Amino acid sequence: MAKIRIRLARSVIGSLPRQRATVRSLGLRKIGSVTEQEASPAVLGMVKVVSHLVTVEEIK
Repeated sequence: MAKIRIRLARSVIGSLPRQRATVRSLGLRKIGSVTEQEASPAVLGMVKVVSHLVTVEEIK
């Protein structure tokens, strides 16, 4: 599977508790933190829920 790099670009203050939990489950804590994940359907679904808070790029 391909890998993706996920970066927290915006603050989770003011977002829904479910979205905050999704950001934490992706391994992101502070603004600017980065994690690399496998592009599985579960991870892509989580990214879609918080797409307004994160930036995603594919790692080649």
